[in-house]
Amino acid sequence: MTASELRVALSLSGVFATRMLGLFMVLPVFALYAGDLGGYTLLLAGFAAGIYGLTQAILQIPLGRLSDRVGRKPVIIAGLLVFVLGSVVAAMADSIVGVIIGRALQGSGAIAGAVMAMAADLTREEHRTKVMAAIGMSIGLAFMVAVVVGPILGSWFGLSGIFWTTAGLAVLAILIITFIVPTPVNTRFHRDTEVEYSWFKRVLSHPQLLRLDIGVLILHFVMTATMFTLPLIWVKQHGFELAQHWKVWLPVLFFSAVLVLPFIIIGEKKKQLKQIMVMAVLALTIASLLIWQLHTSLWFLALALWLFLLGFNLLEASLPSLVAKFAPAAHRGTAMGAFSSSQFLGAFFGATAAGYIGQNFGEVNVFLINAVLVGCWLGIVISMKQPPYLSSELVNVGELDKEQAQALAVHLTAIRGVAEAVVIPEDGVAYLKVDKKALDREALLDYSIEQAK
Repeated sequence: MTASELRVALSLSGVFATRMLGLFMVLPVFALYAGDLGGYTLLLAGFAAGIYGLTQAILQIPLGRLSDRVGRKPVIIAGLLVFVLGSVVAAMADSIVGVIIGRALQGSGAIAGAVMAMAADLTREEHRTKVMAAIGMSIGLAFMVAVVVGPILGSWFGLSGIFWTTAGLAVLAILIITFIVPTPVNTRFHRDTEVEYSWFKRVLSHPQLLRLDIGVLILHFVMTATMFTLPLIWVKQHGFELAQHWKVWLPVLFFSAVLVLPFIIIGEKKKQLKQIMVMAVLALTIASLLIWQLHTSLWFLALALWLFLLGFNLLEASLPSLVAKFAPAAHRGTAMGAFSSSQFLGAFFGATAAGYIGQNFGEVNVFLINAVLVGCWLGIVISMKQPPYLSSELVNVGELDKEQAQALAVHLTAIRGVAEAVVIPEDGVAYLKVDKKALDREALLDYSIEQAK
């Protein structure tokens, strides 16, 4: 990548990380502090914790498409300002309704689609997957930092302090966008990062992609429900002070995360990603049952949480890769849009359900419901086909007419290692599925106008 592309990757990763850090920090402390708000019920607390996911899921695709028309930076900055407003509203609220409004506004600043589109505007096709990978890693890092730092900040400054911190992080993101991220010279639609409405129904009806969408919805349901409920059990049943919660989160996150990369490498090299996925879903099921049955022991809770996070981190790392493998070559952006919306809906339903179940049937029974849902997902995973072990590649081939595009697709498919080639004339881009181990990259790059330069 060029220095400019590296700058784009790092700065946009910073924008994502600062925003998601603010969202994630609230979850492990919210149920404990919401009781001080007027009109509190556990159900409303769960709804407040999760509603950002609902507004995010509804608005991220439309705002991404809006950025095609009015520009990336205006949409991203406006979205971050809405996020700041929501954080301030939540920080100043003295009732649960006020926090619900604030959290809904936070989610309404749904900039994910516009940020991905901006990354596509500012990077060459041949290097775009590296930038997207960097952004994905920043979100994972933000999650791990948030669950450790959130309880510490909560013990120091309370719930309002976390929301003020969240507002400050969003302002930092605005500064990064304004002064560090370059302004795209040309803004256009990118099929690899944005949603095509005409393809959305087809993606949702794709049997394998639908399995992954259902899976990520369940995954974020159980994760949000767990993060919302587990701190209540630690405090109520074990007298474990909030300021000490990081002492559990930090080691279990670390010892679960270090095992993820070896498993993913094995899954890719040995072509056993499906088997790894089955193992991870089984780990989530067992962990949820252990928490449900052995919640009276703090040590068993920590052990079960480690197993839970191992399964979660494996799935969080592998599911986007599986979406890319199953998605049609020229419509990966649409597949990822549906996947991302499912993810946010899972967070909404998970927190809301945790509040309802905890209020009416007891907090510990949240984990029984988690186990049932993940057990159902296990059946879906087992029935999933083995993924094609192919990677997505994009090649800038320049402007072509329809006949030239069709002819070029035939030539590209003939290159060793190219399994699928779609050339869209109006895009000037070839969308490919390739076997990287067998790919004749030099022959492929002969068709790139970037290589010709």
